[in-house]
Amino acid sequence: MADFQQNNKRTTHVGPVVEPDTLASPPWNAKAAKALRSIVVLRSGRTAGENRHDRVRALRVSQMSPNATSSGRFVMVLRSVKPTTRAVILWLFFAGEAGLLGACSRFSDTLLVKDADAVVRIDTHMDPPRWATLERQLLADNVPACREFFKKYFDDRGYLQCFVRWGANDGPDDAFENFNHWPELHALGASDDVLQMFLTGHEGLLKQYTEARTTDVPIARQGMYYKEFIVQSDWMHHGEGLQLFNRMGLSVPTDAKYQERARRFAGFYMGEDPEAPNYDPVHKIIRSMENGSRGPMLRKATALDWVGDPFDVKGFDALHGESTFEQFLAHYQEYSDVVGDHFLNLAATTLPMNAYLLAGDPKYKKWLVEYMDAWLDRMKRNGGIIPSFVDLDGTIGGPDGKWWGNAYGWGFSPVNPVTGRREDRNRIPRALVGFNNALLVTGDQKYVDAWRTMMDAVNSHAREVDGRTQYPTMHGADGWYGWRNTPWNVGALEVWYWSQRAKDLERVGGEQGWVAFLQGRNPAYPEQALERDLAMIRQRLNALRRDTTPPERRLADNMLDYNPAATESLVQLMWGALLPGREGGLLNARLRYFDPDRKRAGVPDDVAALVTELSDTRTTVTLINLNASAPRRVVVQGGGYGEHQLVSVTAAGR
Repeated sequence: MADFQQNNKRTTHVGPVVEPDTLASPPWNAKAAKALRSIVVLRSGRTAGENRHDRVRALRVSQMSPNATSSGRFVMVLRSVKPTTRAVILWLFFAGEAGLLGACSRFSDTLLVKDADAVVRIDTHMDPPRWATLERQLLADNVPACREFFKKYFDDRGYLQCFVRWGANDGPDDAFENFNHWPELHALGASDDVLQMFLTGHEGLLKQYTEARTTDVPIARQGMYYKEFIVQSDWMHHGEGLQLFNRMGLSVPTDAKYQERARRFAGFYMGEDPEAPNYDPVHKIIRSMENGSRGPMLRKATALDWVGDPFDVKGFDALHGESTFEQFLAHYQEYSDVVGDHFLNLAATTLPMNAYLLAGDPKYKKWLVEYMDAWLDRMKRNGGIIPSFVDLDGTIGGPDGKWWGNAYGWGFSPVNPVTGRREDRNRIPRALVGFNNALLVTGDQKYVDAWRTMMDAVNSHAREVDGRTQYPTMHGADGWYGWRNTPWNVGALEVWYWSQRAKDLERVGGEQGWVAFLQGRNPAYPEQALERDLAMIRQRLNALRRDTTPPERRLADNMLDYNPAATESLVQLMWGALLPGREGGLLNARLRYFDPDRKRAGVPDDVAALVTELSDTRTTVTLINLNASAPRRVVVQGGGYGEHQLVSVTAAGR
């Protein structure tokens, strides 16, 4: 057992992303003079007829308070009782000074293994459990499946072989979504082939959609992408299209082109690019929910703006069910209100957050906190509920006080032209990204408190109908609507994960999967989840092989359900992490692993990890080297970005 003592102030502290090219040196900025880490040497051996595997368990992870500092170093050495076995080294990184430790590319050359001043030795062995072999199988099986997908749907340039269109239904964002979960897959430990494919695809798609132009839609007549960023869209679709970019930093944070793009993209929302005046620093608003590298849309949007140029729909598989272009237009007929700030824009904070992780420049943190705190103030003035419409003068709801306004807002229930029925399309879950980024960059639980307060505020408007309590999910001109029989708990899982409070867990409801496993109520979950993902790869490969659609009849989103990358179980079980979603946010993880011998992100060959417990005082993980003869060195980091402080270790009861 290895216990890392944790304080109970669930405040986070951002650390740098690991640089794969120089991982032999600790991934800490030279400014982090007080960085604390530990090195774990784990040895595994085999006797005749016996598999032996050392086990590291019960890692207690701390999240730093804003004023916390750390000092001292120690090494945890896990040693096999067999003298003939070899070592696996795990470097466990500890947060240093409060605030960002600095750019991931700036490594300290002074923090060496020999500087550690404490050693913990473990002699524990275990036979290889099925979950460990399934993890390794899943990491392996993903790779040829991804190769087959890439070969079928992308050319050597990385261009997607499809009918290229502008639009929210099947536009540029969907093209990039074909690589959903690939960055996480590589960062978990899958082959570098995955990395090379998604890097090739990313470069190709940037060029492909820069070259692509519209005829009728004004904003994209000179290219759908400008300065390598979509010219204008909403942050539901921005976020979906940026999943690949935002998370590839898990593996290539020191790539110069990636770093430059991260800074440039953030600048589109910080007043640094005169061609993209998206942000108003006086009123602290993003001026429209339609924004991008060519700036904000400051007029009513048309259906054509949303849909793209006319085309003959016959012969295409439109995933929203449209059979004519007129139905495409009808789908977006009520999407005209876009001017002013919107909670969807909180997802834009991921751009300066990413730049901050990479560059360490305090201006990114300053902007992010300024913008998020302005939203917290609006929530407070709006009864605890985040508005979906803030006018250009900063007024909540504009002159009429319609705080629920705008497309994708609290009162947005447009007609679906395929069914003829109104559908509630409040996209409030996408706003969670901003709260996570603010928590990550400051460690201040006030952002978690604000979301928790909003859940209470929405549920306070419950009503009684025939002896049953109903809870609202929508609000319009006539008040609350969209009634459900269960409390409104959007974001409940995230709030619990961020706070680790038992009361917050109650809001999550009867979740019987991963959370139940962490609570000790579903011990079969790891194997079931891993087997489910293995089956999903097979199912998607079978579907891919049956797909005979010619490229000229493929829309950009037609291949999304064929993407074989299956990472949900690995993300949860290995990292103790929330599954990154389509909103395009960053990783929420308790632990991450790196291979110092191959100098890359992810566990080395033959290594498996299982996080079995999360709480406000500890994280429990089992690490296994399935190779009985070859050594494996593993670097273990607290948090997805070094934000968790590991303050003590107990291994095998010591």
